[in-house]
Amino acid sequence: MSRAFMVRALIALTVVVLSGVIAATQQPVLGLDLRGGVQITLEVQDSPNSDLEANAESTDAVLAVMRNRVDALGVAEPTLVRSGDNRIIIELPGVEDERQAARAIGQQAQLSFHAVRGVAPPQSRQQGQDTQQPDQGLVLPDESGQRLRLAPAALTGEGVSGASAVLETGRWNVTVDFNGPGGDRWANLTAEAACEPTGAPQRRVAIVLDQRIISSPQIDPSVGCNVGIRGGQTLITGDFSETEANNLAVLIEGGALPLPVEIISQSRVGPSLGDQAIDASAKAAIIGLVLTGLYIIAAYRLMGFMATIALACYALISYAVLVGLGATLTLPGLAGFVLAIGMAIDANVLVFERAREETTTGARALRRSLTTGYNKAWSAILDSNVTTLLAAGLLFILATGPVRGFGVTLTIGVLASMVSALVIARALTEWVANRKSVIAHPASSGVSRTGPIRDWLTRRDPNIMGKRMLWLALSGAAVVLALTGIGVRGLELGVDFTGGRQIEYSTSQQISADTARAAVAEAGFPEAVVQDSTGGNITVRLGQVSNQDQVRIQNSLEEVGGNVTRVQDNLIGPSLGDELRNKALIALGVALAAQMLYLAFRFRWTFSAAAVLAMLHDVLLVIGIFAWLGKPIDSTFLAAALTIIGLSVNDTVVVFDRVRETWAESPKTPFARVCNTAVLATVPRTINTGLGAMFILAALTLLGGSSLTDFALALLLGLVIGTYSTVFTATPLAVLFQSRAKAGPTQKEKRPVSPWDRPGTHADDSGAVV
Repeated sequence: MSRAFMVRALIALTVVVLSGVIAATQQPVLGLDLRGGVQITLEVQDSPNSDLEANAESTDAVLAVMRNRVDALGVAEPTLVRSGDNRIIIELPGVEDERQAARAIGQQAQLSFHAVRGVAPPQSRQQGQDTQQPDQGLVLPDESGQRLRLAPAALTGEGVSGASAVLETGRWNVTVDFNGPGGDRWANLTAEAACEPTGAPQRRVAIVLDQRIISSPQIDPSVGCNVGIRGGQTLITGDFSETEANNLAVLIEGGALPLPVEIISQSRVGPSLGDQAIDASAKAAIIGLVLTGLYIIAAYRLMGFMATIALACYALISYAVLVGLGATLTLPGLAGFVLAIGMAIDANVLVFERAREETTTGARALRRSLTTGYNKAWSAILDSNVTTLLAAGLLFILATGPVRGFGVTLTIGVLASMVSALVIARALTEWVANRKSVIAHPASSGVSRTGPIRDWLTRRDPNIMGKRMLWLALSGAAVVLALTGIGVRGLELGVDFTGGRQIEYSTSQQISADTARAAVAEAGFPEAVVQDSTGGNITVRLGQVSNQDQVRIQNSLEEVGGNVTRVQDNLIGPSLGDELRNKALIALGVALAAQMLYLAFRFRWTFSAAAVLAMLHDVLLVIGIFAWLGKPIDSTFLAAALTIIGLSVNDTVVVFDRVRETWAESPKTPFARVCNTAVLATVPRTINTGLGAMFILAALTLLGGSSLTDFALALLLGLVIGTYSTVFTATPLAVLFQSRAKAGPTQKEKRPVSPWDRPGTHADDSGAVV
């Protein structure tokens, strides 16, 4: 064995063992869409009553108040982060009632304490509206709805230092702590109220939050007139439940926010949905991995078996990196992790197909061809992975939330796949190639013969590029059909891009969409879009509706569907929807431009323009199919679209890399013939890699449930269309553009040198490069 082999084997063993230790000792950080809970996005507004502006500094001050409120809610492992200069993202795992959370953390909390002057006369009642009577002062309803006349505020939230719910003698009460000046003002306020008769309204103190009385306790009879409650602490008693006591404590302790806030998005995911998604993704990963492994073993025998072992190691490495970095695993990220398993085999297939082309005779032929395969596949592996990394990087930079998580897992998957293919798989395959039994029976290796597909193509030698105008016409017709679908059916934009609320319900009794639609209309929302969802669930899509409106809809559905459970609930404000839609368009434009620039740098402008037009063709076709099917276009689809761009250019790069190599070797051959030869040479790799990824995506599409089906379907369509467009769109376009350029190959067209193929090196008898 050569020293290079020993180094690779040692690195492979170290990486696998270390990954196993990390995977066994650490748990993944699950996103809210996988563990269930509530996510609320707040936007800090400029203050209309002061010169304060919503910037990073003032938002951090708001964040500090919010953190106190969330801590008081008792949520395990909450997440509060500033996003940009004026937004706060709050994640509350395990919270089932978003109304409680929104009330507790979204209140502006202008807290004040007032003496009660008496009960307002009946003529001052205003249908529950807060009133300011010139002759009576502030008039507000108490907890029971009785209207009270209040004196000006004697104490504000600035005088409160803390509040908490306590259980005393079997009853829940709330203790309030005051700071020095606050304690003095509270003592004076209660001293005056204690002079009123027991039971009189004037013996009460009203605690007001944002023009709403949240509590109006009576002063205890034991408190003396003109003495008041001293000591900097008081106890609010009442018929509180534990939840009510905690909520009251949160609102009192939270104090006043420096600036007003607005809830611009709210998302609730039931814990069962996350469990189902994890279970479905695990099944899809296992089924896809097994099917991919069996196919690769059937195609490449012993080498395929070694590649399958490396593929399993890849899955372990990716998972270990994910948990080791503490990256959050989201629902799209989980799908990205599964998808990358199918794509990880691509590098091995590239190597094995190049090795088959280099097949010679002799005792050491297998080792030479395998080494040459690794050397010659290097440039295609590099370029195809870099283009996928560009798409993943754009997702990370331009997207947010779960879609950004998809970019993270895709990036980890691409990098881990290169380690798997170029270190682990190479060490394993070189070890097999040096076995005497394999040398004696080279056919068992799976790469000593060219293979049936390549043999058939060699015999037939079809002139695909000779009909390039026909293929381009068919691609053009497909684009027209897609655009027709977009124009006729329109795009079913998700609430991510339009704003509004989308709720998925599960019912214990199966009901039709028409029955559910009637129930939703009965609740007062006849304009709602009600559709069947995967698994017999019902999806309701509306405009900007409140949490109370959601309860009305759910109650109405329960009358016809039995027990109703909210599986998922997303609320997006109109301004945020516009922003996300604009970001999506920018992301697609930047992705196409970035790919074009990279390909122009690595190849030439004719190749770059052809690849980008083919990518645009692929994305338009998938969007058109979704339009015809009435599928939603949302932020998750954006992740799929950017991944389609990466997958599409991945195939195209492999073909163009072979075009560059073949053209440099035969500069006098007509360019169309060069492209035809390159396409035929890469067809086996395209089929084998495509099938490996399709096994994974088909499993995700069938098993992924409502959360992953559309996402996996978009990727599956993109993979099929991208494979087609590489041969029948991108390459014919390159031929067409090159005929206009009329420039032959240059020194730049030569294949880039790999790390294992330095100038002046050669393969020795052991197959190692020296």
